[in-house]
Amino acid sequence: MDMDYKKVYEEWLTNPFFDEATRQELAAIKDDEREIKERFYMDLEFGTAGLRGIIGAGTNRMNNYIVAKATQGLANYIKQRKKQAKGVAIAYDSRHCSPEFADVAALCLAANGIKAYVFESLRPTPELSYAVRELKCVAGINITASHNPPEYNGYKVYWEDGAQVTSPKDVMIIDEVKAIKDYNVVKTMDKIEAVKAGLYNVIGSDLDDRYIAALKKQIINADVIKEMGDDLVAVYTP
Repeated sequence: MDMDYKKVYEEWLTNPFFDEATRQELAAIKDDEREIKERFYMDLEFGTAGLRGIIGAGTNRMNNYIVAKATQGLANYIKQRKKQAKGVAIAYDSRHCSPEFADVAALCLAANGIKAYVFESLRPTPELSYAVRELKCVAGINITASHNPPEYNGYKVYWEDGAQVTSPKDVMIIDEVKAIKDYNVVKTMDKIEAVKAGLYNVIGSDLDDRYIAALKKQIINADVIKEMGDDLVAVYTP
């Protein structure tokens, strides 16, 4: 694909399908051969359970178009299994573009007739696993890049058991994503319309409360907490 990257770059630069901000970002690197190649020499790899990459315009970057394409592939896989009625839960973290990517994924699912349940704000990963099972969803999406540096974001897929997708499902989903050669086949819809149609649903405190109640059931020795709680020291890192 070595010289093809220039063709793909030109396509993104000139095609009105891509938004103005994307085309401006790419116009700014027109004289930087190395940067053009780095952004377009490959498609961002949909690896084990999902995507991870630097945020920016290009096929080898994390952006709305790549997130939408991945979601269309996931939607195609769900529809083939005739499980679209079950819906998909979506969580996200505090990284750059996380809420935006969550919405892009939700509106792609909605346009495919798959109900999206989106958390109202950032949530911990275990709560997504809980939501998938509690809401009886077919899948979950988590917008996060775990331990990567701040310029990264990512997209992880979970299945109906609340765990990240494993073999052979991961490969089948990857194949569906790779099969999309034209961004025009990637569906989306207006958010207001999706809400009206019951395909975009916000989840929040009601599910949080159920999650905390479920966590409390896991406490092994409540008496120790009562006795020693005031002396416990917690270290928190985001």
